[in-house]
Amino acid sequence: MDISTQKNRYHDAPRAADFTIDQAWDTYSAAEHDRWDRLFRRQKEVAKGRACEAALKAMSALELSASGVPHMDRLSDRLERITGWRVVPVAELVPDNIFFDHLANRRFPAGAFIRPEAEFDYLQEPDIFHDIFGHVPMLAYPVFADFMEAYGKGGQRAMTLGQLHNLARLYWYTVEFGLIREAGGLRIYGAGIISSPQETVFALEDDSPNRIGFDVQRLMRTKYIIDDFQQTYFVIDSFEALLEACYQDFGTVYSEVKGKPDYEAAEVAQGDAVIHRGTHAYFDAGGRRGA
Repeated sequence: MDISTQKNRYHDAPRAADFTIDQAWDTYSAAEHDRWDRLFRRQKEVAKGRACEAALKAMSALELSASGVPHMDRLSDRLERITGWRVVPVAELVPDNIFFDHLANRRFPAGAFIRPEAEFDYLQEPDIFHDIFGHVPMLAYPVFADFMEAYGKGGQRAMTLGQLHNLARLYWYTVEFGLIREAGGLRIYGAGIISSPQETVFALEDDSPNRIGFDVQRLMRTKYIIDDFQQTYFVIDSFEALLEACYQDFGTVYSEVKGKPDYEAAEVAQGDAVIHRGTHAYFDAGGRRGA
C-alpha cells in the first residue's frame, strides 16, 4: 500500500526516549502537500474575523502558508526566535508524563502525519494540521507561551497528586476550546476550534452552546465531549488573566474541588458568569459529529 494513503504513516516509525520521531519531510507525497494547502486555505479564510488577533498575527510571523506540509525544524527555528519554543514531531499522542516534560521545556509535540482525504473535514485524533495550524501560532504569543510552560510544570505536579483529570479539563476548555473577549467581541484561541471550519462558526455564532466566563475551579469540575462540538465554551478576558490564574498554587485549588460533584458539559451552574445561555437545539437534535 502507498504509505501516503494510510491514516498514520508514522505508526511504526522509530521513537526516541522522549517519543519524538524523524519527520522525514521529504517523504510526504504530492497529494499530502496538496491536502495541507487545501486545509490551510479553507481554514485561513474561515478564521478571518473569528480567530483572536494574536493567532492571526502569529501565522504571518511564522510564515505559515499554503505551500506544502510545514518542515518542523524550519518552523521551530522561526518560533524559537520569538518565544524560545520548538515543535517536535511525534507519531501519535504521547504518554502524559512525556507530554508534560515537553511542555515544561518549551517543546510542543506535534503529530507528523496528515489526515487522509476521507477524513478531510474532521479527524478525532490530532494530525499535523490540527497541531500546527491550531496550536503553534499561539506559542508565538509570549504570554500564552508562558502559560503553556506553566501548564506543563503543573501537569507534572498533578500526576503526583492524583489530580490529572482536573488539570486535563483546564487544558480542554482553554488550550483546545477556549474563547477570549476582544474589542470586536468574542474570538477563538483554542486549537480544537480554530483548526475546524465547522466548530469555528459554531463556537461563536450558534445559539446552542453556553458561553460562560472563565473560572479555574468551574473548569476543573466540568465534563467535556470528545467526539462532537462542545456544549459549553469558557471565555477569558485576556491571556494575562489566564496566566495569572494558573500561576496560583493548584494544590489549594485541587483541595477545593476534590470530592465535589462534576458539572455536566451542558450545565449552567449557580454563580456562573453567563455570557450566553445556550438553547442546546443542536444537541437536542442529536448532533452531527457523534452520529
